[in-house]
Amino acid sequence: MTSGDVQSDAGPAAIRRALLRRLLVVLPVMIFVGLAVLLAWGLTRNASDIPSVLIGKPVPQFSLPPVQGRTFGLSSGDLRGDVSLVNVFASWCLACREEHPVFIQLAASKTVPLHGLNYKDRPDDAAQWLDTMGDPYTRTGADLNGRVSIDWGVYGIPETFVECRRPHCLQAHWRGDGRGP
Repeated sequence: MTSGDVQSDAGPAAIRRALLRRLLVVLPVMIFVGLAVLLAWGLTRNASDIPSVLIGKPVPQFSLPPVQGRTFGLSSGDLRGDVSLVNVFASWCLACREEHPVFIQLAASKTVPLHGLNYKDRPDDAAQWLDTMGDPYTRTGADLNGRVSIDWGVYGIPETFVECRRPHCLQAHWRGDGRGP
């Protein structure tokens, strides 16, 4: 018998065992590399870049009663015809407290109508907050259960929306938590 005539015992079962061993070595490495690439890509993204799905679409239909102690509530009909800002805020929101002086200045300049959408706040707390901090809003709706805010696509307050004149739609969306639009 020559060396070329030696038959290996590499039958089908042995070949499968060898392939399985290779797969058990290569598969975890491939999974690790895939996860590392995915995590590296995630680290390069800006977490605050979550665009509003309502940009360019009509404002959702809604009607909210006024915040306690205020005369005018807020409805989708109040937003027709003018460029205006709608600020979603709450008395328990620390970032709302930080940005509130900017809205006071904006209201004093009478540059653009500013409306407030009070999110899941206790009526007494919302009224006291506006009485203490100042009320820059032309109209302020009390969204006690948060349903209207959800319809607007709010996912964390404060958030501010620009309502355009024609067509009746949202044009911009800012988060007021210091991380930008």
